[in-house]
Amino acid sequence: MIVDCALYVGGGREHGVTDVAAALAEARSAGGFVWIGLFQPTVAEFEDLASSFALPQLAVDDAIRAHQRPKLERYGDITFMVVKPVRYVDREEIIEVSELAIFLAEHYVITVRHGVSDVPAHVREEYEHDTPLLSHGPAGVVYRSLDLVVDGYLEVVDAIEDDVDEIEEQVFGGARGDHAERIYKLKREVLEFRRAVVPLVTPLQRLHDGDVPWVGADARPYFRDIHDHALRAADAIEAHDNLLTNVLQADLAQVSVEQNRVAVRQNEDMRKISAWAAIALVPTAIAGIYGMNFDNMPELHTRYGYYVVLGVIAAACVGLHALFRRNHWL
Repeated sequence: MIVDCALYVGGGREHGVTDVAAALAEARSAGGFVWIGLFQPTVAEFEDLASSFALPQLAVDDAIRAHQRPKLERYGDITFMVVKPVRYVDREEIIEVSELAIFLAEHYVITVRHGVSDVPAHVREEYEHDTPLLSHGPAGVVYRSLDLVVDGYLEVVDAIEDDVDEIEEQVFGGARGDHAERIYKLKREVLEFRRAVVPLVTPLQRLHDGDVPWVGADARPYFRDIHDHALRAADAIEAHDNLLTNVLQADLAQVSVEQNRVAVRQNEDMRKISAWAAIALVPTAIAGIYGMNFDNMPELHTRYGYYVVLGVIAAACVGLHALFRRNHWL
């Protein structure tokens, strides 16, 4: 449940922690902070930790259940955040969304991870090498975590842009086939991506506006930079979604035109078949009549009847052929 727990004092990591309550007391006396990282804790596993740090129950429930939208909530001196790191699987053209809940207070920061994400581990590795961000205390952990998350958004935006360009080339470059399924699937992934990015803009605004305790004035410019990057990602997502909508409509229009072209060609073929069938019906009908083998048929004994019948058949077939040609059936 607890991936790592350490005490940070004076710009560096002091030692690992086994007794979180004692570590919190030490952090308060030494002017440092405790960083506890958890991975998909259960209610029972989180209960002791929530009690030791007096975490608000509503925030604890959200951190355990996951599947929350990005947000920032204040509970007195405790700030609770939810962010959604993402990564793009290019081979499958899907966006994998994980979740990171953060509790921020004066002397501790608690991160709760759900899903696959290397953000907490990467930030902790940087802190192991004495980064200047440690001077900002827990706010530095929050900043660097959000910075990596939003940088991941921009990477996914670039990957989606490459796929959108490829789809455009296929649709408008003359490639045959129905691309609607791929376009719709990518639009669905973009929608999921938007749910991770757009709601985060307002919490970032609050962070650099000074609406969050324990985020000092010297740390706010960092959050302003993240806010700008998040806005850029949100704008790019909106543009990609609109472009995919237009490409989908164009693809459906091309499919519809192709289907109409096929239908017209089939109608022409059916007219030709019907015309030749009508021409063939004349000799068939006449031959059928004379093939009934009745004795009392006066035409059977006519001297030139055979030639007359052949002439009638030929005249009828030629007349029908000319009629159909004039009506563009042949």
